[in-house]
Amino acid sequence: MTTERNAEPVYSDRILTVPNVLSAIRLIGVPVFLWLLLVQKADGWAFALLIASAFTDFLDGKLARLLNQSSKLGAILDPLVDRLFLLATLVGFLIRGILPWWVVIVLVARDGILTLTLGIYKRRGLPPPEVIYLGKAATFALMSAFPWTLAGQMDWPAAGFSKAFGGAFLIWGTATYVWTGILYVGKAVAVARAIPAPSRQDR
Repeated sequence: MTTERNAEPVYSDRILTVPNVLSAIRLIGVPVFLWLLLVQKADGWAFALLIASAFTDFLDGKLARLLNQSSKLGAILDPLVDRLFLLATLVGFLIRGILPWWVVIVLVARDGILTLTLGIYKRRGLPPPEVIYLGKAATFALMSAFPWTLAGQMDWPAAGFSKAFGGAFLIWGTATYVWTGILYVGKAVAVARAIPAPSRQDR
């Protein structure tokens, strides 16, 4: 017997929802974060903004389910903002020399490859694949690692702990992020094999 709790979420056409407002605020935070990190060199404020972003990323998904406010816009906007904030953080940290270049390349390459796989769904008239929960956990781990990694660069008593704590989250988040990327590619390959793309005559 299928319970309401285990049922698939119903995505509405609503735009103005609490989760979407949180995602929009996070989107505005992307350029603000880069300004704080690269222009002002205000690492304390950049740290606080990263913490707030990770928390609201977790919160908007919870609220969407609790308030029954899952929407089509939210299904697109939430992962998009995740990727933008992740990319902005990687670029900013690379410019500042906070992260090694190979970590940035691995994470950016993962998203680049997944972007290419979206064409498989588009050519078949299918929506993008549903977000894997483990992928959300990986993003959350990375967005948790980044503020502590940044805090490890600051001059304060807990800098050593922050650097080690952030490093542990970074290793776990990167490994999980890459693994979920492999799972997404596997899904795309399975769709490509199971559903042939329509020919030009069929379009």
